[in-house]
Amino acid sequence: MTEPVFLALPSLTPSLALEVLPRGLTIHRLYVQADGRTHDLVIGPEDPKDHLNQKYTNTIVGRYANRIPTDSQPYIISRNKITSAFTPQPNESPSVSLHGGKSGFDSRDFEPLLDLGAVRLFTNKEKASIAEKYDNGAAMIFRRVSEDGEEGFPGKLLLEVLVALVEPHGPQIEKLELSLGSIVIVYRAKLLDENKVTPINLTQHWGFNLDASLKDEVPDSLSVKEHKLSIKADHTISLTETGLSTGALSPVKGTHHAHGEKETGKIGEKWPEGGYDHFYLFSRPSPPSTQPTRIPASQLTPDTSFVEELFTKEPESVDPVVELASDRSGIRLSFDTNQSGVQFYTNNLTNPSKGERLGGW
Repeated sequence: MTEPVFLALPSLTPSLALEVLPRGLTIHRLYVQADGRTHDLVIGPEDPKDHLNQKYTNTIVGRYANRIPTDSQPYIISRNKITSAFTPQPNESPSVSLHGGKSGFDSRDFEPLLDLGAVRLFTNKEKASIAEKYDNGAAMIFRRVSEDGEEGFPGKLLLEVLVALVEPHGPQIEKLELSLGSIVIVYRAKLLDENKVTPINLTQHWGFNLDASLKDEVPDSLSVKEHKLSIKADHTISLTETGLSTGALSPVKGTHHAHGEKETGKIGEKWPEGGYDHFYLFSRPSPPSTQPTRIPASQLTPDTSFVEELFTKEPESVDPVVELASDRSGIRLSFDTNQSGVQFYTNNLTNPSKGERLGGW
């Protein structure tokens, strides 16, 4: 495997650090320093090489995340008077293509771009903001090219992903909680074939256990059922028996998906048989206008910047769509995104005999 990339906030004892494996853009370690203790918050194998034998653990997933029904006939898609066909490859079952097919982005090598001058999908103004973090060892942009026809998807695709750590802003002396910083992940993709159109849906398939570092002191710390979860969603996507979308929405009110209605707020309350593996549609009406999901090439001028705000935004100004917290460790994670929803999966197929850092998403 390619050597890991280590990112940390600049300090004598970093409050926040990441170890990223270029294969599959895998978040192998997420370290936080709190109360004199070092916590690793992501699940997965101890040995980086074991990711070769384990799918989707803290990796990027694509070219298309989640499940697509397979068919004997290609799908036809059109945009801007351009039409292409694609044939998703079955891998989870004969009728389901999961996370990009048999050999999706999770199993592909990404190139760390040590020279910002080689970056193509971030503007000059954005690269100027990123440069300081490069100099401090707190950011890296990773690249790969997905060839035309890879796993049945049309068009040669250039992908660049920014992974950056952001220091906490503002005074924290009077706060009951201490902010340790933020992780920013920005996915950029561009078709290099002008006569093709392709579906694309990228995300990080990472999992968390906020108590795993307490396993020698706290019983059941390898389970996340004692974690508290909030998701600002009124609906989930209704699913078939094979996990495919039915095209309908299911209200969460009165169900185990209404995490805010639980008396304890804990994941383990009203635990469903088989655990969770559902897509939650956020209640907010639309993504923030400052972070669009699609950018016309004509709008990406050298002076355009969408990342500067991500580096300077005050935590108090963020309205998180998901929060995960543990009373045991005292750690809380808040998530924000420009996407319309989130998949909540509780690592239902974990095998404890493999020496993994266990837990759930």
